[in-house]
Amino acid sequence: MQLQVLFEDNHFIAVNKPAGYLSQGDATGDVTVMDLVKEYIKVRYNKPGDVFLGSIHRLDRPVSGVILFARTSKGLSRMTELFRERKVTKKYWAIVSEQPSPIEGRLEGFIYKDAKKNISKVLPKANSNRHPGAKKAVLDYRLLGRVGSNVLLEVTPETGRPHQIRVQLAQQLNSPIRGDLKYGFRQANEDGNINLHSRSLEFLHPIKKEQVLITAEPPRNDQLWQLFRGIE
Repeated sequence: MQLQVLFEDNHFIAVNKPAGYLSQGDATGDVTVMDLVKEYIKVRYNKPGDVFLGSIHRLDRPVSGVILFARTSKGLSRMTELFRERKVTKKYWAIVSEQPSPIEGRLEGFIYKDAKKNISKVLPKANSNRHPGAKKAVLDYRLLGRVGSNVLLEVTPETGRPHQIRVQLAQQLNSPIRGDLKYGFRQANEDGNINLHSRSLEFLHPIKKEQVLITAEPPRNDQLWQLFRGIE
């Protein structure tokens, strides 16, 4: 696989994660994006031994787009703090088949993740305070375009809960993401992935104090994404 590097300096590296790849290792032992980035750094800079690479955030396996790693421990601690303080603007693109009403708005709820089943649920407000694992989830969405039965949404999550975009669009907006059987879409995509893409990350570089915007193009080998080429 050809790794697409989107941003790189002494402290950070961002790549366009292909859908279907793990962000980092799990029990499967499958090759991860983290493995690929380590190999890229090792070869490019002729580094002997192990390469340091810190995981700042994750993308679900069937999701594509911008993913950022830290190349130094200083970068890792400072960028992790930016994410924790919600000082990183994250934008996602999602293709759904149900046009939301209204076509833009804010979704708020309390999300609980069932770790055994690896699925998240938006709880009714009456139950949210009674469930110790429930955490508040907030996102904004807006309609970007429509081609036939394919609707492109831009989603800006304010919080970062497990499967947040997937479950909130499905349960609160009645617009599950195409291919996402786990959250109610009726048909799987041929490659088993879903049409959710991490479009961009924007933040003030915690060391250089410069504004950084990292943008990733959707997968070119996916016909649904190609319907929306040229949309900004």
